[in-house]
Amino acid sequence: MRIDKFICKSTELTRSEAKKLLKMGDVLVNGEVIKNAATQVHENNSVTVNGEALTARTSRYIMMHKPLDTICSNIDEVYPSLLNYIEVDKVFDLHIAGRLDADTTGLVLVTDDGRWSHNIISPKKNCAKVYRVNLRNAILSEKSAELIERFTAGLQLQGEDQLTLPAKLEILNEKEVLLTITEGKYHQVKRMFAAVGNKVIGLHRQQIGEINLDVELGMWRYLTDAEVNSF
Repeated sequence: MRIDKFICKSTELTRSEAKKLLKMGDVLVNGEVIKNAATQVHENNSVTVNGEALTARTSRYIMMHKPLDTICSNIDEVYPSLLNYIEVDKVFDLHIAGRLDADTTGLVLVTDDGRWSHNIISPKKNCAKVYRVNLRNAILSEKSAELIERFTAGLQLQGEDQLTLPAKLEILNEKEVLLTITEGKYHQVKRMFAAVGNKVIGLHRQQIGEINLDVELGMWRYLTDAEVNSF
């Protein structure tokens, strides 16, 4: 972790205030004056500011039920940031591990632990995400098996050189399905159904890895230790 971020996590100081302390030579790491804000520190390092030892706050891990017309960003844009719904200190120090579009609802995981979120979003980790998808066009019963096989085999998305990785498609009714994917390409779910001649009109993420969404729309809770350790 960067030393300026460590100071912010350990105090009520802002990033700019932490950098001022560093420039003034008031910060020591293992007894050595550190002035470079980008210097990396670790949990076992001794960090002091003006002689006072600092201990970083415990990392936070949160489940959020994202409403429509909110964005997975740390700043408000056309739509408000979903972080506005989370009432914790220094909420904008958090980041979203796996974004959803403004028109998509469902499970979002929020944290300030970059290593943990990497296990969710890294393509190499193959973390499964489950989406409930509402479609414009009905799936004909006689085409169901063929469609499932196409998703399993991989689809050619427009603008992509490689097929998608195998995906699991479960048909709930003629216009509603569950789709499990292990990738996170841009607008992937929408593009997958476009590739088979359909259109997504409603999209909701209900599971990431072993974590299932279990809070009401717009609500949040801290993850349990077991949920955190599942990644």
